[in-house]
Amino acid sequence: MRETTKQNIRGALLLIPLVIIAMALMLLARPNGREIATPDIAERAEVAADSISHFSAFDPNTADYRTMTEAGLPRNIAVSILKWREAGKVFRIREDVALCYGMTDSLYFLIEPYITIGEEFRIKPSNNYRREHYDNHAEQGRSLDSITYTPFLIDTATTDYLLSLGFSRREAELVVRYREMIGGYRSMEEFAECYAVDSAMAERLRPYIIFPKRDTIATLRSEREMISFPININTADSATLRRVRGIGPKSVGDILRYRELLGGYYSVEQISELDVVTDENFRIISQQIYADSVDIKKISINFASPKVLEVHPYLSNRMLRRIINKRELKGGWSTVQEMIDDDIFTEEEAARVAPYLDFGTDLYK
Repeated sequence: MRETTKQNIRGALLLIPLVIIAMALMLLARPNGREIATPDIAERAEVAADSISHFSAFDPNTADYRTMTEAGLPRNIAVSILKWREAGKVFRIREDVALCYGMTDSLYFLIEPYITIGEEFRIKPSNNYRREHYDNHAEQGRSLDSITYTPFLIDTATTDYLLSLGFSRREAELVVRYREMIGGYRSMEEFAECYAVDSAMAERLRPYIIFPKRDTIATLRSEREMISFPININTADSATLRRVRGIGPKSVGDILRYRELLGGYYSVEQISELDVVTDENFRIISQQIYADSVDIKKISINFASPKVLEVHPYLSNRMLRRIINKRELKGGWSTVQEMIDDDIFTEEEAARVAPYLDFGTDLYK
């Protein structure tokens, strides 16, 4: 009995060091806490990376919201495209998509090969010799160095003239459209901001482009003084907005596109939600504008289709699901407070979206 006890004690003494060594090895092999990623986080990261790097073809003129998101487009870009179409926009060339609100150069570079413009929407080719000659100069091996440049007014240059400078038909169309959207080019910086103008072409044309002269600028300032300030940001066009100090060619386009997405502004503070509007610019801009809520396009919350609801920037996927599900069960709401009580919105969310909701019987489909 004593011999057995002694053997057990010796076995325990031998086992203890082995246990200590094993624990030490486990601690040394354990990775740094910062490198630990739960399977759920790793899986979501892999899914996110996969959704960013894989796209499929889509037509911005016909694809619905689900088709575009399944094609790999971010939700905000799909919403922007749908809103542009609601406003009557037709995408004639791929580069038109680059002008949509929220689009970045890096994202457009990724999706550009997958943008498909249907035959019925494409710019129809003409029999114009100049068009054929300059649209195909790259295939014909023609060098841009062979083009003779002369000074020209960029704000009156036609598409055909831009073709003669070495732009493709699509690029020339986009330069003209962007010019119309911002109300004219005022400087080389504004011209270079157009997506169709690469840095090499901008430098090539820099010595020849003529922008408005000082007397023209003085005339514009005089016209600005004739405008009644403050201006209604819900009805002002791009040319009027350009007269507002602090609004540049890029911000005016974003302000107009966001206005379309929202259905109008109920407060001037909403333009500060745009990345292109800095705090300093907002302080300057806000003194010259106002928002008339009468001009807001409202959503009939009790009757609007999911396609109408999903394009509004203030309605998240969570809100959309609850709106559709609850509406089918109870038939609708009379006030925004009822929607808060039904856990559709928080108090903060309700205050933000309430100006866009109509609880009447007029259908908005």
